[in-house]
Amino acid sequence: MSLPRLFRKQDLTPTFAVAAALALTALAPAAQAADKIKVGMLSTLSGAGAGLGVDIRDGFNLALKHKGGKLGGLPAEVVIADDQQNPDVAKQASDRLLKRDKVDVMTGVVFSNIMLAVGPTVFDSKTPYVSANAGPSQYAGEQCNPYFFNVAWQNDNLHEAVGKVVTDKGFKKVVLIAPNYPAGKDAITGFKRFYKGAVADEIFTKLGQLDYAAELAQARAAKPDAMYIFLPGGMGINFIKQFVGAGLSRDITLFGPGFSADEDVIKAVGEPMLGMFNSSHWAHDMDNAANKQFVADFQKEYGRLPSLYASQGYDAAMLIDGAVADVKGRIEDKPALLKALKAAHFSSVRGAFKFNNNQYPVQDYYLRIIGKDAQGRVTNKTLGKIFSQHADAYAPLCKMK
Repeated sequence: MSLPRLFRKQDLTPTFAVAAALALTALAPAAQAADKIKVGMLSTLSGAGAGLGVDIRDGFNLALKHKGGKLGGLPAEVVIADDQQNPDVAKQASDRLLKRDKVDVMTGVVFSNIMLAVGPTVFDSKTPYVSANAGPSQYAGEQCNPYFFNVAWQNDNLHEAVGKVVTDKGFKKVVLIAPNYPAGKDAITGFKRFYKGAVADEIFTKLGQLDYAAELAQARAAKPDAMYIFLPGGMGINFIKQFVGAGLSRDITLFGPGFSADEDVIKAVGEPMLGMFNSSHWAHDMDNAANKQFVADFQKEYGRLPSLYASQGYDAAMLIDGAVADVKGRIEDKPALLKALKAAHFSSVRGAFKFNNNQYPVQDYYLRIIGKDAQGRVTNKTLGKIFSQHADAYAPLCKMK
């Protein structure tokens, strides 16, 4: 469109320039509500870590069912891709989701090495990413990004909570075991940030490792009074079975974060997990309306108790739902959508929810113990609060405005 005669370029003084800009802005069409929203669900759906991705997917889909197949009033299409717990496969899949499928928002990644591999491509495309699990320290600190929102936790946080518990309970000598990848390193860092006793040994395993004979022998030789493990999915299942089978549970108290002692692991291991302490920001016995509905309906829908992964998948969908509603379906207005995501207008299964400046949660963390409930099921029971409104250690490094 050409400028009106009054606003010819050669005639523009600063005053007229402002007036012209305002006139053109007024004539520009406002962002229209989309006819649907397309979500890219990239997750680990095969291999040893598949249970975690399946739970995120199932939690997300339950939220979608609760919302009548819509997010923020828009019909929702979820395009699912399996990253196979492989960064190269994940990068190819994310490219397809962004370029071929043209998704409006992404979610689903379980493992931090996968998130760090696909993050740059997602952010460069200016596609909002809502993390339902992976919370690498890099994206919490100096590499924080306006397109990355973590609805779960920062990698260090659950480990920090257990470090405090182990100290408070008076344990003096601990062996630490985690896989050798970004989240494993964050786990050990987080635990040691709040643990004040001696670390007898730090053992880093291969990611996806399932045989721990050598590590258990190394731990036995260190003669600790407690052991802290971060071994998600099938790794934790195998380790705990082997730990109890080797007789170490008689002399060593086992601790872990919630995701190494959650319902997926309990279902596979059973009674040998009784008495294990763990930390979590969520529990199925939390007493709020959103959580009660989520837990009851998840059991009806899938025939099992939800894990924290499922709760995070559910909250990821609800965050997106609230943001899309806030912008009245105008998801092409990226600044408005990002602002709405940051506002976090949704009912979390954890209760009140808010983001820090780095778009990671500020939230409470709880101590749980594995026991038997009134129905005789081996499951987690919440004992009390470890941290109130806990923020991650990297937020001060985030300079995002």
